Amino acid sequence: MDQATISLADQAYSLIEEMIVTLELAPGSVFSENDLSKRIEIGRTPMREALQRLSSERLLKAMPRRGMLVTEINIADHFKILDTRRVLDRLLATRAARRVDDGSKADLRGIARKMQEAAEEKDLNAFMRHDRELDETLALIANNPYAAQAAACMHAHCRRFWYQYRGAGDLVRSGQLHAALVDAVLEGDEEAAAACSDQLIDYLVEFTNAALTH
Repeated sequence: MDQATISLADQAYSLIEEMIVTLELAPGSVFSENDLSKRIEIGRTPMREALQRLSSERLLKAMPRRGMLVTEINIADHFKILDTRRVLDRLLATRAARRVDDGSKADLRGIARKMQEAAEEKDLNAFMRHDRELDETLALIANNPYAAQAAACMHAHCRRFWYQYRGAGDLVRSGQLHAALVDAVLEGDEEAAAACSDQLIDYLVEFTNAALTH
């Protein structure tokens, strides 16, 4: 596959993932590959690659002769996602704290500031955009592509869960917890980074429990 096709596949993946996460493609909805290809104006070959990747991440499910099904959000399964994310996020946070440099520190400070501003303004879309940026930046600093790839899938599920149950969440508190994690990484304190990562997951477990009664 040539570089142009790979680039289009990545573009298709990002666009469709965002549509799923923000509920533009709602849980339980079914769409055809051809219709979506026309909608986002990307050809069938890169589209197919993107859909296969999203299927492997359990955000989509192929339905023979019907198209692609957007998977439902299951709260019981979400607790399992958080269990898995706890391990991966702690690994990435500690490695980022170990490897962070001056250039990366400036990036992290900027992202944390934008997250807190979005939280204070109750701008969920901006908050989630910067949340993804922070996840990707920490993963890049950590330099463990295997953990990063596995964690990215968990993060997408968590962002979608937040959109679905946004009324049960507290963006300001989430922003504060992310800021504490960034501070620990900036200090190069692996133990504190692990603790802050766990505290963030603890909050997400609390949020998930709140969603049960929302």
